[in-house]
Amino acid sequence: MKQCERRAPLTLLNSSTVRAFKILLVGVFAAFELLTPWSLQPLFAQANFYQGKTITLVVSSTTGGGYDLWARLMARYIVKYIPGNPSIVVQNMPGAGNIIGANYVYGIAKPDGLTLGAVNPALYFDQLVGRPEVKFDWAKFNWIGPPEKNDIVYYMRADAPFKTIEDLRNAKESPKCGSTGTGSTGHYIPRLLEETLGIKTQIVSGYPGASDIELAIERGEVFCWSPLLATYFGREPYRRWHKSGYVRVMIQTGLKRDQRLKDTPTLTELMQQYKTPDAGRRLAKVILTAATLGRPIGTTPGTPPDRVKILRDAYAKAIADPELLGEATKREWEVDPTHGEELQTLSKEVIAQPREIIERMKWVLGRE
Repeated sequence: MKQCERRAPLTLLNSSTVRAFKILLVGVFAAFELLTPWSLQPLFAQANFYQGKTITLVVSSTTGGGYDLWARLMARYIVKYIPGNPSIVVQNMPGAGNIIGANYVYGIAKPDGLTLGAVNPALYFDQLVGRPEVKFDWAKFNWIGPPEKNDIVYYMRADAPFKTIEDLRNAKESPKCGSTGTGSTGHYIPRLLEETLGIKTQIVSGYPGASDIELAIERGEVFCWSPLLATYFGREPYRRWHKSGYVRVMIQTGLKRDQRLKDTPTLTELMQQYKTPDAGRRLAKVILTAATLGRPIGTTPGTPPDRVKILRDAYAKAIADPELLGEATKREWEVDPTHGEELQTLSKEVIAQPREIIERMKWVLGRE
């Protein structure tokens, strides 16, 4: 006769186990409740904020310069990674040494994440020395990020009567150099060279943008300028000028010589050679931090943090886009980005300078 299989007896749950199980079920249902469409609505709304919208990227310089070209390249790619597929327009807003555009982004544009600004990284100089036209606080911009860090070159027309550093130091009549304003490299680099190396320059200020200075050099109005290294190697007329020997790079500001300028000394080398005092070296370090800031893009203070995050995330993805990197390579641009959070920290640090440095900066910037 076939025996029936014996089954294990059911174990009755005690009261404490039942209570624990009920608590677990309540927690599960509560969590599910949080994931309902109604609870997710704010998140979806933020992600879809940019749908059908137009972003304006304000460039604080004129068209054709390095800041403008980089901004236009970034504009084409950043919108690819912003949820909602917004459109974007680039608006140049030059004037007052790049201050007008920065003032607009900071205090006139709505803090809604629909206005970005590509501004000159040295504008914090003007804030430090108390320039009255400044209506912004550099540290309070919501920084999205720069695509690169940039050293600076000081070049001279090759037919100018200044062939060496000694020629510049001993010149009876100082060379004339073009500048767009006090926040520009064309102004503060010549002043810094006088402070650290004793090279005097006549600064001709007020040119609207880089292309205007380049035309002035061709016309013989000025003989020198101090653009970013990336600008010098990244576009015309510099490629043509460099290849033909039309200009001569006299000094570069990087910690080491760029491989394309192996025969051009760095400012650090020259400060060692001419025994620049420590105070001058400290001043040079503060001022040249602007090169580390690169070509920063930011947005208006008060912009909702989640929209700032959307923009920063989109920027980080855009700067790593293979097509963008390909275009940058063709233009001989170096891509060396800084994340927005890091830029935010650096911007807070750079404006916290002691009075002695600020007083020396006033002279460099012509605000003494």
